[in-house]
Amino acid sequence: MVTSGPRETSAVDLYHARHVPRLAKGVRPVRVMHALDGIEQEVPPGLVGEVGRALWELWRSHADFRPHDLVLGLDAGGILPTVALALASGTPYRLSWRLDLDLPDKHVFLEPHSALPELFVYGCFHNRRVLIVDDEVTTGRTAANLAEVLTTAGADIVGVACLVEDTAGGGRPYLAERALPLCALTAL
Repeated sequence: MVTSGPRETSAVDLYHARHVPRLAKGVRPVRVMHALDGIEQEVPPGLVGEVGRALWELWRSHADFRPHDLVLGLDAGGILPTVALALASGTPYRLSWRLDLDLPDKHVFLEPHSALPELFVYGCFHNRRVLIVDDEVTTGRTAANLAEVLTTAGADIVGVACLVEDTAGGGRPYLAERALPLCALTAL
């Protein structure tokens, strides 16, 4: 079959994701793929804004919604949804990185099941209301580890938002036990 180019991505695709096996050892055996990761297809520029608006509306209508004044995204899969949500909600963002820099206000947390588990976030979080954002939540441990570090730094973590909840990992109940509401566009 001949096609005229890459398949168009629509709002319907925002709510679909799938697992693919990883070849690398020492990490989770599967990866969650979704419309914003750009692996299987090109991502039309308008889709990023559409995702941000959809995630923002979903979070605003969440039963446990509390307003935030900062969006904090996880390296690397959480960068696009973080920027999209920050633009849709009109709030600034920060990103965590796998960069250990000599900067003030350095906070270190772990991403379990990762080949490089140490992540770093920089800045003063005292009296900030933070919404944590990632592309997927499986076990919830990375978001919970970040929340614990930021809470110790004086932040109020209002919740966790993501594109895909991978229910096989039990992340939602794990986060709920820590009073961290989860908001996800879709679930596997």
